[in-house]
Amino acid sequence: MNPLESATPAEQVITIRSYLTPGDERTLADDVLDGLTRPFKELPPKHFYDAVGAELFDRITELPEYYPTRAERSILVAESARIAQATRAAEVVELGAGTAEKTRVLLSALAAAGTLRRYMPVDVTEGMVVRVADELTSAFDGLEVHGIVGDFERHLQHVPPPDDGPRIVAFLGGTIGNFTPGSRRRFLRALARLLRPGIDHLLLGTDLVKDPRILEAAYDDSKGITAAFNRNVLTVLNRELGADFDVDAFEHVAFFDREHEWIEMRLRASRRMSVHIAALGLDVEFAPREELRTEISAKFTPERLADDLAAAGLNLEQVLTDDAGLFALSLSTPAG
Repeated sequence: MNPLESATPAEQVITIRSYLTPGDERTLADDVLDGLTRPFKELPPKHFYDAVGAELFDRITELPEYYPTRAERSILVAESARIAQATRAAEVVELGAGTAEKTRVLLSALAAAGTLRRYMPVDVTEGMVVRVADELTSAFDGLEVHGIVGDFERHLQHVPPPDDGPRIVAFLGGTIGNFTPGSRRRFLRALARLLRPGIDHLLLGTDLVKDPRILEAAYDDSKGITAAFNRNVLTVLNRELGADFDVDAFEHVAFFDREHEWIEMRLRASRRMSVHIAALGLDVEFAPREELRTEISAKFTPERLADDLAAAGLNLEQVLTDDAGLFALSLSTPAG
């Protein structure tokens, strides 16, 4: 497939390339067929984020219980100048860029240091990539934006090679915690292949192990917004695959698994039911109180972080935390 490409004719500073194909629309169906026919049912969390899910998540980030977004932003505000000095980065590749709201703090620091030349957002929503490209080229004189519309798990090979100067690959928000341990290390190895030893850096956001009461409150807020966010994935299945889930018949569950040191979000059936998924010709049975896992979110200790990075061939250089020690940003570089 030839990628879609667009550029501003006057300055030629924006390029948008899409690597999503009609076959990518099967991802949801394939994940549902795989996940709901397992003995322990589960779905990957990437299907939370339709338009309603994205709006609900934005509301979650503003809740007093949900600390990760505020904590990560506070680190960027406090430490971006130091990161800019340590990396001298000319370009930033951001995976799952979204609105790039937090990343603008880092881009401003790099621009102030006189090194910033290119920003490469990777996101599945083309409209968001286009919007961010327009906003950032207006905000930063001479900035080149090379947007990639695609899934960061499947389209990393389309990230262009580094331009002249050091690169930062940014993976923020603690999203790395959504991977199981083996998958997490494989993905980190893939990220390491985008970096040059001694020149480029991975900037990784990780949520830290802490009092389980703080963790569980962040994923089960008193206003029920996280519960609505969790149940919305069933609405997605009803709309996109012709399923007939009774959304209100599922209870939101969130708990900290102390053995694995991760949060799990699940949906618990309140009664016995049979769900028909028309697009798959599939009937799925739920027993009373049977649970469907919709997300894991691993929490990190410094030792786990260093071990995961080392297993991926990355040397941990710095760990930066907020004042309360809730969240961490780390800088690492490929081993020579």
